[in-house]
Amino acid sequence: MDPLRRSPSPCLSSRPSSPSTPPCEMLGPVGIEAVLDQLKIKVMKMGFEFNIMVVGQSGLGKSTMVNTLFKSKVWKSNPPGLGVPTPQTLQLHSVTHVIEEKGVKLKLTVTDTPGFGDQINNDNCLRSLDIEFLQRLCRTVNVVPVIARADSLTMEEREAFRRRIQQNLRTHCIDVYPQMCFDEDINDKILNSKLRERIPFAVVGADQEHLVNGRCVLGRKTKWGIIEVENMAHCEFPLLRDLLIRSHLQDLKDITHNVHYENYRVIRLNESHLLPRGPGWVNLAPASPGQLTTPRTFKACRGAHDDSDDEF
Repeated sequence: MDPLRRSPSPCLSSRPSSPSTPPCEMLGPVGIEAVLDQLKIKVMKMGFEFNIMVVGQSGLGKSTMVNTLFKSKVWKSNPPGLGVPTPQTLQLHSVTHVIEEKGVKLKLTVTDTPGFGDQINNDNCLRSLDIEFLQRLCRTVNVVPVIARADSLTMEEREAFRRRIQQNLRTHCIDVYPQMCFDEDINDKILNSKLRERIPFAVVGADQEHLVNGRCVLGRKTKWGIIEVENMAHCEFPLLRDLLIRSHLQDLKDITHNVHYENYRVIRLNESHLLPRGPGWVNLAPASPGQLTTPRTFKACRGAHDDSDDEF
């Protein structure tokens, strides 16, 4: 059996399944298709929210990767050579921007982890810190690993490095996105299987354009030539962008809302049940007819639940 299947993971909680009730024959149109127009109008007004956290050692190009991902100056980094010390702190750093494309607004929040593992040797693929961190993180959020600065490796070294990381993930039961147990149909399975074969994606970040054969390309200039970020022959950045934005963004949000947050909420409710009674105490015992939840309690639960809908 695949070790990923054996590990306790978010897959223990399933998302709402597709309805299996057979369709009812209609005598004529009633306007159901207009729901799509209603949803589109609502989304155009409200926009989307998306939260992403980048984790890795200093100097791996995390800021550049985020800027490349959204083709915007989302994150400002200190240019090399200025002698600015990396903050040695456990405090997370977040920035929020609103990005608009063709009338659709995205409220993007990016969280950085300054100084993560900077003092730990990384000669043997995944470090002990990485393994423990990923084991805990994959049960709380969707994890998408990447190989940063892939242009520093030959094609053979890149593939060997990828295989070692994939083996590490299987050995230590680290369930990365897209999880196999969430493939809802054959089309999802085919698409996600191809993505899982390429994870971790080998990426190169660049936020400057260069002229190549008469066209402007996003890339990084070296003495050997231009590394084109959006050229699959050079790196796999297009796969990462497609996964996070074009094809799986809503699925990432749905899994976070329906699986990760629900698991977290149950754990916290169970923990509160073990505490002495006091302010905020929650009774998990079956309620009798005379002990129905008050509107105030319901509102508090909905508030916490709604806030999580846009977490990633």
